[in-house]
Amino acid sequence: MDTMDISALANQRVTTLSGGEKQRIAIARALVLNPSLILADEPTGNLDPKNRDIILSALYEEHKNGRAVLIITHDENVSKCTNLCMVLEGGVLRESI
Repeated sequence: MDTMDISALANQRVTTLSGGEKQRIAIARALVLNPSLILADEPTGNLDPKNRDIILSALYEEHKNGRAVLIITHDENVSKCTNLCMVLEGGVLRESI
């Protein structure tokens, strides 16, 4: 919860949370299960830069700790933070330059 900056939200009702808070909680719940593979479909969609950076940092730490992380995104800023970027264009998957 500290990593996602959501500790202060522990006792709040879901209906009082913002979309970004809900998104960070969902990611924290997934990470607590210690998965070997993390599939993140637009994990930073509709987030402000601060919260985007929190999520990307957490996913990067998971990768450094040996987990495979697959991020699906339309955000070029997010794709620039990855070790390998693949692009799907016209039904063809290729490595981004």
